[in-house]
Amino acid sequence: MFEYSMIISLKGRFRVKCLQSCALGRSGKLIQMTFLPPDSALILVGVMTQPRDLEIARLFGWYRIPLRFAPKVVNVDYLAFYHTAAFGEDLRWQIRYFAEVSGHELTTRAELLLDQPDHPRANEEYYKIQIGPLHALANPIRSENWRRITFLYTTGALFNRAMTGNDLVVRSEERDVLWRTLRERAENSGMYQSKETPDFSIDPAILFMLGDLDHLAEGGSFYMEDE
Repeated sequence: MFEYSMIISLKGRFRVKCLQSCALGRSGKLIQMTFLPPDSALILVGVMTQPRDLEIARLFGWYRIPLRFAPKVVNVDYLAFYHTAAFGEDLRWQIRYFAEVSGHELTTRAELLLDQPDHPRANEEYYKIQIGPLHALANPIRSENWRRITFLYTTGALFNRAMTGNDLVVRSEERDVLWRTLRERAENSGMYQSKETPDFSIDPAILFMLGDLDHLAEGGSFYMEDE
């Protein structure tokens, strides 16, 4: 039998406790269901730096990435969200929510956040990633020694079995498979030409996101906005 607790809302922040995976709909109500991504899914783990970003994802169904910090391939199947210290003790330094991706577009910060037309980065380009309802993991994927990270690609198979951030890292022979998938997504979206994506070498920037834990440990780079 599916069990869950109530959502507790306080000053734009909320908490969900689930014994199985559940979905958080636009109304803020839990959708009683058990759901995990397919093992074959391509997943991008993105950084959420402020609780407001989680509310935007839940209510409006999108997540933004500054173009200058964006990973090379955003045409993925799912987004998972890593929460920084700003989320407080209940959510910080873990992945609790994920959502299916329905599309993406390039826009500006001003067009995304209409209440901040005078922001210093108002005219900066952003990816707007459209997503479905947020799904909450029964057991959050905790960071262990991760604190500050970049974006990270992983697979549904790794994500569904992960207990810690290290479990998301794509290892050895799986990297070639994932790299080919990323190449195909990039080419199909028109981001690259075939000659720019060689068959038998892994782009260093992509390799970095496939699990270079030396750089993912605390002190590594990630983007932060004063929002």
